[in-house]
Amino acid sequence: MSRSICLNADLGELPGEAGRALDAAMLRVVTRCNVACGGHAGDDDSMRRTVEVAKKHRVQIGAHPSYPDLEHFGRRSLTMAPADLAASLEAQVRRLLEIAKSAGVPVVHLKAHGALYNDAAKEKALAKLVAGAAVKAGIHELVGPPNSAMDTAAQAAGLRFLAEGFADRSYEPDGALTPRSVPGAVIVEGAEVLAQALSFAQSGTVTVRGGGTLRLPIQTLCLHSDTPGAADHAAAIRTGLEAAGIEVRA
Repeated sequence: MSRSICLNADLGELPGEAGRALDAAMLRVVTRCNVACGGHAGDDDSMRRTVEVAKKHRVQIGAHPSYPDLEHFGRRSLTMAPADLAASLEAQVRRLLEIAKSAGVPVVHLKAHGALYNDAAKEKALAKLVAGAAVKAGIHELVGPPNSAMDTAAQAAGLRFLAEGFADRSYEPDGALTPRSVPGAVIVEGAEVLAQALSFAQSGTVTVRGGGTLRLPIQTLCLHSDTPGAADHAAAIRTGLEAAGIEVRA
């Protein structure tokens, strides 16, 4: 059986025409996209334009909600009443659903953003809340870290879970992403990004900070659009994967 992997990107996060141009470049490469829907970034215009380009390139669309924290780009943990957080996630996802419906395309998966993604990977109650947001929206797939609370919550909710790795982020020995406050947490060298992508796709392993390797079997590989050189990295990764005989598909 031939090997295959999905490539996804977090899009609709950077403002203005430069942001939309970067999104368009990423959408020529990836097979799924996670569209920011107003919690940490994004507005109706960025969502609409991202959805339209994704449709053109036949890229599957996912919702990318977060803690409601535009000021800090959703990268700080918030203490919120569960009902309030659930209502915020529902509102964020609903905005994207309405825009996607008007474009005639489905929203097929949900992936939490930033601090919410990291928190829900560890906290069962948050993972259940995120999975519940997908169920309430009629979304049938949840993207998250392998071997996480989100994996368990997805299965309990009857959702398909897509285990995700990151080509441009450093990993800790326990499988967690290195905090962005630590130097080297974001990998910006193209050769290193490609090497990590190939390691994930070929062997399901990643080199962790401090040395050594960790087995993390994944089905989808994320390429952040706000990492310096993102579009070039994405193109090089797709070319490198296909050259290695790995099929890239959603």
